[in-house]
Amino acid sequence: MNAALTAAGLHTYYGKSHILNGVSLEVAEGRITALLGRNGAGKTTTLRTLVGLTPARQGRVTIFGVDTTRWPTFQIAASGVGYVPEGRRIFANLSVEENLKVPLERGGPWTIARIYELFPRLAERKFRRGRLLSGGEQEMLSIARALLLNPRLLILDEPSQGLAPLIVREVFRVVSQMRDEGISVLLVEQNARMSLEIADYAYVLDDGSIVYSGDASALAADESRVRALTGASVEQ
Repeated sequence: MNAALTAAGLHTYYGKSHILNGVSLEVAEGRITALLGRNGAGKTTTLRTLVGLTPARQGRVTIFGVDTTRWPTFQIAASGVGYVPEGRRIFANLSVEENLKVPLERGGPWTIARIYELFPRLAERKFRRGRLLSGGEQEMLSIARALLLNPRLLILDEPSQGLAPLIVREVFRVVSQMRDEGISVLLVEQNARMSLEIADYAYVLDDGSIVYSGDASALAADESRVRALTGASVEQ
């Protein structure tokens, strides 16, 4: 199977602090890959390195067969990569529909009409300002804005953070559907159980190094290992 994204030997620093210590991973085309780990393990830094926000000092990033290691973030996005950072970055004073009209459209199947089919909650609230949405609705809007760029690869950072369990399930349903649409997904999450439930392959990061890589279902079946590696339970 072809790789949508490959990272090889990434070393990333913040000042003199060595954050990523030779991180290597691969996201297969049309599959969901989960990147798990404790708080402070380096997961967000890994994503920022992959999309050019925090460039690696050493190592290589390849996206759809092209070396993007030194590319600026806007060029990576234009190549078909959607990035949804943690923090639900939307335009708080714009309505849902106005938020959806902001991304520059790339040719492809995702339109505002399709977004409303995928996220009925957004359709019901299309005239509501972003700041008046619930946390879950803001996360849906963040993902929706990324999808309107018609990405081939979607990178998500903690999409379930701070959400109610019912909304978490709805967000994960959408992430799973992305695979059905042929979109490759790299998912960073604290929710180990639900991540492993939908992922095809999993990595665990600890103190800036990959300490596990393998089949997601195999890891999910070994709860003691999940707890030891991530500090979380598959029964959470």
